[in-house]
Amino acid sequence: MKFGISILLTFTVSFAAGFYLPFWSAALVAFLVAVFIYQKPGMAYLTGFLSIFLLWGGLSWWIDAQNNNILSQKMASLFPLGGNSLLLILITAIVGAIIGGLSALSGSFLRRYYDERKLEEERAYSDEILIGK
Repeated sequence: MKFGISILLTFTVSFAAGFYLPFWSAALVAFLVAVFIYQKPGMAYLTGFLSIFLLWGGLSWWIDAQNNNILSQKMASLFPLGGNSLLLILITAIVGAIIGGLSALSGSFLRRYYDERKLEEERAYSDEILIGK
């Protein structure tokens, strides 16, 4: 359940943030979603990876379809892609997905660190009460 909600939330908020913030806001959104909706680090990475992969891949394909593949074919010819615009879209989506995944992984690690610190403080406080310091 958390997995689906995290993907949907990351996808939706990243899309909305793209209207007002720079392109890297997707990484910030993936980080924040992973902090607020705790998942194990592997699942958090997968959440960030899939949501940004779908977002960037879908947006790249949509923009490409709007101009009849003209720009992407020219860009693909600059790289060793043989003018294949779909391969360029796939690479774009993978780069975004890796960034989103690593951002979500970092957010998950931050949440885990915070939760462990909080637990240690509670244990120390309860030990103080039992000992009577």
